[in-house]
Amino acid sequence: MTAYLLKRLLIGLATLVVASLVVFGVLEILPGDPARLMLGFEATEDAIQALRVEMGLDQPLLWRYLDWVGGLLTLDFGRSYTYSVPVIDLVSERVVVSLPLALIALTLSTAIAIPVGVFSASRRGRPADTISMGAAQVGVAVPNFWFALLLIYVFAVWLRLVPAGGFPGWSAGAWPALKALMLPAVALALPQAAILARVTRSALLEVLGEDYIRTARAKGMPRRTVLWRHALRNAMIPVLTILGLQFAFLLAGTIIIENVFYLPGLGRLVFQAITQRDLIVVESVVMLLVASVIVVNLLVDLSYALVDPRLRVNR
Repeated sequence: MTAYLLKRLLIGLATLVVASLVVFGVLEILPGDPARLMLGFEATEDAIQALRVEMGLDQPLLWRYLDWVGGLLTLDFGRSYTYSVPVIDLVSERVVVSLPLALIALTLSTAIAIPVGVFSASRRGRPADTISMGAAQVGVAVPNFWFALLLIYVFAVWLRLVPAGGFPGWSAGAWPALKALMLPAVALALPQAAILARVTRSALLEVLGEDYIRTARAKGMPRRTVLWRHALRNAMIPVLTILGLQFAFLLAGTIIIENVFYLPGLGRLVFQAITQRDLIVVESVVMLLVASVIVVNLLVDLSYALVDPRLRVNR
């Protein structure tokens, strides 16, 4: 187990290095001068050159990369040229919106998907299976931003149960903040729940055909016990894999939803930084999201051994 953990850590570190090279390289080859775009095309050459020096754009490419990576290792993400504040302050303000939003959406997605997947697998070929998987297929096909607009119309405009957008901040109280995050979380969760339900059904159907399941049924074990205690646990490997990928998507892929609901999260920060060519903000936030994805995937890999004891023996 220790060797496996070390191997996964080395793979994660290598992935971080490669990702940092890709992120830095892609932003560097984008057309246009960031200093000229930030000051406008009517700015003087002296002002543009002064901003280039301030941004470090006059330094060699390798030196700028090493300086940026060194700052990341010390949690010094640099200073935003647009907001004139440290990037770490911007991230700290926005992560308290994006992280709870992703966690709530993941919780809702899991709470919906696993029971639906188990219900559908236990009634394979019946009308209930067809209806539940048909609804899941619709959930996969519907774009989350369209679903978000529909939720706003129904629950905010028509029923007036929740606000249509904005975030009051956690200082206003837990309930107003959670109320503002509820519609965005549902808009993010339902499409992911549809995917997870289909994966759960497929994995569970594969396990239900195994010999030890038939043996348990032949011994007279209750159907519910066989389904939830034995079959579901052994079907959790692909489910956990999708859960890890979904959390990464929910954390890093909230740009559209946060803009629809006007939430001051990391997704909206990245969108604004891209439009303003604030490269240091884009690079730092993207690398932070990449690191979070790698950490989540590492935790998912470790959870495999907790779910399936056979993997602990093999490792």
